[in-house]
Parts: sequence; structure tokens; C-alpha cells
Amino acid sequence: MKFTIYRKLLLSYLAMALLTALVGAYAIYSFQRLDALAYQIINEDFVVVDRSKELMDALIARESAEKRYLILRDPSLEELFRSRSEEFAAGLVALSKHRSPWLVSSLNRIAMLNGQYNEVFSRESALVLANQLDAAQALSEDAGRKAIDQMALHIRGIQKRAEQDIDAQMNLIQAQGVKASRITILLSLVSLAAALFIVMIVTYNISRPLRRLEKATARIAEGNFDYTFRRSRADEIGSLARAFESMAQRLKILEERSLDASPLTGLPGNRAIEREIEKRLGKNKHFSLCHVDLDNFKPFVDKYGYAWGSEVIKEVACHLAAQVKVEAAPEDFLGHIGGDDFVIIAAPPRAEELCRRTVAGFDALIRKFYTPEDRERGFFIGKDRQGARRTFPLITITIAIVTDDGSRFQNPLDMAEAAAQLKEYAKTLPGSNYATEKDMKKT
Repeated sequence: MKFTIYRKLLLSYLAMALLTALVGAYAIYSFQRLDALAYQIINEDFVVVDRSKELMDALIARESAEKRYLILRDPSLEELFRSRSEEFAAGLVALSKHRSPWLVSSLNRIAMLNGQYNEVFSRESALVLANQLDAAQALSEDAGRKAIDQMALHIRGIQKRAEQDIDAQMNLIQAQGVKASRITILLSLVSLAAALFIVMIVTYNISRPLRRLEKATARIAEGNFDYTFRRSRADEIGSLARAFESMAQRLKILEERSLDASPLTGLPGNRAIEREIEKRLGKNKHFSLCHVDLDNFKPFVDKYGYAWGSEVIKEVACHLAAQVKVEAAPEDFLGHIGGDDFVIIAAPPRAEELCRRTVAGFDALIRKFYTPEDRERGFFIGKDRQGARRTFPLITITIAIVTDDGSRFQNPLDMAEAAAQLKEYAKTLPGSNYATEKDMKKT
């Protein structure tokens, strides 16, 4: 899998989110434990304490009803005792729903004693009805008192045990709360440290190569196009580094062309032309070298001056560039050897078409550089190389087209020499024209 910057950032964010989730999960787990302890205190221990108090109140009320019945012998007090007994029994049933092991045995003992106490009261009631008050009083003080004391003892034991459980649970809540807080803080600090470490690693992983690219950009700006890029990364920065390297190589070529370019026309010069021919010869693919030359240019400069001659050169360069731009092909190349010599490199069919259009429009183009008299005569008077005055035709253009696929010529010089020889033949033809090697062979 390709680790792009997007994926690296995503993974770092996921790692930090995981750490945060772990801290949150532990905090939730701790709070749930504390909540369970609080729930047990509220819904278990406090309930046991309250109901044990209710049992104690019901027991005292029964005892009071019993004593008053023995004295007053009022049947309504007997009914009151029976009612308090039912409340006491209901309280035992309610407490029995709390299934603590220690509570079950105590409730069973209280239930047994409650049954004994009810039986003692029934016997007391029978003795009262038989008018045996002393016997009833003795039974109450003996068996009745023992049952009540035992039940009270067990009820107070339940209450005390529940209160102890409450204290223990509260202490446990406090201890676990402190522990949970400390561990949560520790995990938060660890998570923060890990997050900072991840951020530093990711930032360093991104910023360091960017600083290198910044340094490389400065080197390129200084003209060091051969600066070595570290482009082994598989992410966007690696792609950017490779793009920078390609750009540097392209800038190197453009600078070389610029340094080699003709100051007059801005077209690539001799070194660029030589490299272009050498590159195409190495590809073993058909291409044509077109050597463009102006006829009668030196006599024209001798008469009209170098400044006007330079204007002619620039106009010819613009004319050639305009032809190349028509249905431009990526492999087209236009260069300026120097003076009135130019080079066009293109695929064979296109090269001949370019030369045909160049020749066709040249004669009308060049006429504007002559005086009206010279244009009307169709020639001008100038000096030849021996200094003698004579007539010269108006400037014409001659193009020699040499084609190869890398099998004929070993180097650019050989191909340029062949083009020069063909140009000499083409110059023997009247007016502006172009010639191929086939044309020369026909003659």
C-alpha cells in the first residue's frame, strides 16, 4: 500500500483517536463501577437499614399491645397485636427479597422466633379468657420476653451489619474514585504524550523533505540544475521531488538553449541544433534536416547596411516560426545557425510541406525591405566580392532537405555537410526554392 501524506495523517489521527477512546472507555468503566456501588448502597443497604428500623418499631408496638392487653383485657388490643404481627411478617417478607447470604440466616431465625412469640401470645390470650392473669403474666415475662429480646437482637444485628456495609461501600467508592481519577489522569497524560510524539513524527516526516525541496529550489534558482534530489519516497512529496527534478533538467535544457540562442532572433543556436540532430539520429527514426539560406544577402547588407540586414534576418525568423506554428507538431524544431542560415527539423512529410509554404510566401515578404526603385526593377545595384559594381537579384530563399533514420550519418556534422552540399545544388536553381536529395539525383 502506498503511504501517501493523506494516509499518514489519517493513520496518525486514528491512533490519537484510539488513545482518546481508550482513556474514555476506562473512565466510563470506572464510573460504571462507582455507579454500581452507589446503586447497591441506595437500593440495598439503605433499604435494609430502613426496613430493619420498621421491624424494630413493629416489634415494640406488638410488645406494647401485648402488655396493655394483659392489663386491660380489651379485645381491641388483641386485634391491634394481630395487626402489628401482620405488619411484622410483611416486613420480614420485604427483607427476604434482599438475597444477601448473611441476611437469610438472620431472617430465618427471626421468622422462627416470631412464630414462637405469636404462639406465646395465643396462650396468653387463652389464660386471660380463663381469668388466669398471673399465669398469663408469668408466660409473658418468661417465654414472651425471651422471644422479643432474641428478635430485637437479630434485628439490631441486621441494622448494624447493613450500616457497616454502607461504610465499607462508601470507603470503597472513595478509594476507587481516587484510583480511577489517578489512572484516568495518567492515561490522559500518556495519550497526550503519545499524540505529541505521533504529531512530531508525522510533522518531521513531512517538514524535513519539504525543507530539502526548499533548499533544492534555492539551488535551482542559483543555477545549480544538477542538484541531487532524494526522491525515494512513495508519497506526494516523492512525486513532487521527481517533478522538481524533471523541472530542473528541463530548466537546464532551456537555459542552455537560452545561452546558446541567437541574440538577434532568440532561436536555439548551434549547440542546441547539434544536440537535437544527435538525439534524433540515436532514435533511429526518420526525420528531415532542412538547411535554410538566403541568396544575395551579403550584397544587400553592403548596400542597405547591417541594421537593415538584421531586420531581414528577424523577419525571416518570424516567417519560419509562423510556418512551424501551422498545425504544430511536438517534434518540430527551428534553430538559427547564425547570419542568414536557419535549420528546420521535422518529420519528412511535414518538413517538405513547411519548406513549400516558406518558399511560397517568401518573395512577397522580402520586397518591403527594398526601395521602390529596386522593387520596380526587380534587382539592385551593389558591389561584388571584388568591389566591382554590378546588378544583383532580390533576396531569395533556398532550402536543402536531407532525410535520415540514423543509418546513413554517424553524427550531426556528417548530416550537416550533406545538407550544405545539397544547398549548393539548390542555389543553382532560379528564384526561391527547396530541393531534396532525390531532386539532385534526377539531374
